[in-house]
Amino acid sequence: MFRRSPRSTSPLHRRQEEIARREAELRERAEQLERSIAAAPRIAEETARRQRDVLHMRANAGGSRLNVSMALQDKRYGDGGGSARRRRPLRKERREGRIAFLLLIVALAAVVIWLMSHLHF
Repeated sequence: MFRRSPRSTSPLHRRQEEIARREAELRERAEQLERSIAAAPRIAEETARRQRDVLHMRANAGGSRLNVSMALQDKRYGDGGGSARRRRPLRKERREGRIAFLLLIVALAAVVIWLMSHLHF
């Protein structure tokens, strides 16, 4: 006998499939997060161990304590090794710059007026 053509899925069935798919994704994500949480102490211990090893290597590198070249450099102060980013001017500096600019414009206007009055254009 004739078979019916397969019906298109009902909206309810599509919705259930969507919910099931999202649930599977969320389960997978939760498992991934649980694995990363379980691995976090191990990773933290490895990081701490590496830092200790680096400090031990620096301490055992030898040399005199008075050797200034081995001292850690303080990056808060100059030394040219800082970031390449320019310092943003402070509000006071910007205000002073605007005032100086306005004074120069006024002086230029005064010179132009004086020239116009004396040269009779």
